[in-house]
Order: sequence, then C-alpha cells, then structure tokens
Amino acid sequence: MISGMPVKRSVKIAGHATSVTLEPEFWDCLKDMATARGLSVNQMVAEIDSARGANLSSAIRVFVLNELKKLAAG
Repeated sequence: MISGMPVKRSVKIAGHATSVTLEPEFWDCLKDMATARGLSVNQMVAEIDSARGANLSSAIRVFVLNELKKLAAG
C-alpha cells in the first residue's frame, strides 16, 4: 500500500540542520541503503548533497531510484 503522504524530517549536513520532505517509502529505502553501507541516514544524505544538481529532496529520490534500478538489473 502506498501512503503518498510526504513526511518532513530534519537531517544534519556538515553540522547544519535542514528539513527534507519525502514520502515514507523513500525514507524507508534511504534508511535501508544507508544501513547496508554502514552509514547513518545523515551521512548518506550528506553524500547525496555533495553530488546533487537539483533540490535535495529530488536528488534523494533520484538516488534511491537509481540504486533500486541497479539492484533490479543484478
């Protein structure tokens, strides 16, 4: 079931708090991906932030989708 209701969370990037709004499904995937890499969600978001060109929420969504595509491709 898809909830679709975005959730706003605070994350720290380089010691500064910022709000990020994502759907719960993206938060769940992001947490799982961070855990698999031995990172916190904040660390994972900081890595995404350092390479982004779009707004942070969009960059996180694209990152999650690209990682899922890699997994699906094997």
